[in-house]
Amino acid sequence: MAELVTGHAGKAHATAEQAAGLNAGILGLDDYVLNVHDKLKITVVSANKVTIGTGELVMQGRHVSQGTPEDLIVTNGSQGQKRNDLIVCRYAKGSQNIESAKLVVVRGTPTTGTPTDPAVNTTSPLDRGTTYDMPLYRIPLDGITIGTPVALFNVLKPMSDVWDSLTQMPDIESGMFIGSTSVNGAVSIKWGRHSTAPFAVFVTYAPNNNDSVTNSFTPLIWSVGDSDFQARLRDDRSHAWGGAQPVRLYWLATWKR
Repeated sequence: MAELVTGHAGKAHATAEQAAGLNAGILGLDDYVLNVHDKLKITVVSANKVTIGTGELVMQGRHVSQGTPEDLIVTNGSQGQKRNDLIVCRYAKGSQNIESAKLVVVRGTPTTGTPTDPAVNTTSPLDRGTTYDMPLYRIPLDGITIGTPVALFNVLKPMSDVWDSLTQMPDIESGMFIGSTSVNGAVSIKWGRHSTAPFAVFVTYAPNNNDSVTNSFTPLIWSVGDSDFQARLRDDRSHAWGGAQPVRLYWLATWKR
């Protein structure tokens, strides 16, 4: 049954599940750290303690806020052995459907060989999972020494950055010319919707059913103006300009926004 979520119903009716579904639908079905505060920056304090800075994250649509830095204890390593621990943000749904999130250190298995990451919980709460882990950092231990933590998360850029990148994309116009060149192998092609010269122009042959023309001549940009550009055919055998002949050309031009 359909339900209006963002509307007054005369009673409490909007749920965290609905909010998570909206977040996941807009932000994606992955896990992200948001580009604010300290972005959960990690600092190694000692051989068995790290600090996770402030930040915001979204895991499977669930928004988790780290308002103050938090210290986490890493179990001491052992001489002659290596181990990978993971720092995760753990979502859990307990009795009476009470939900929570916290940072957890998941201890790996010590080995004298190449260490592997410990297993984590991967069933999404969107799929009715009751425990889910978002990996944040890998903590490599070599003996009793903590190595350089490895970030395992993606930072989600804000919409303002996406908009800026879109507005900086070039304005593109393209077309196909079917006709004949002049006696000196030239043809003029007008822009369809621009009144200034473009940043760049490209031209190439389209299929012409005339292999001798296509294989023997190269179309080159001769001049570019505010209303049109001129292309000329060069004879690849003699390096002279081509004469009058039927052609079919593809062209593409780009303008800076």
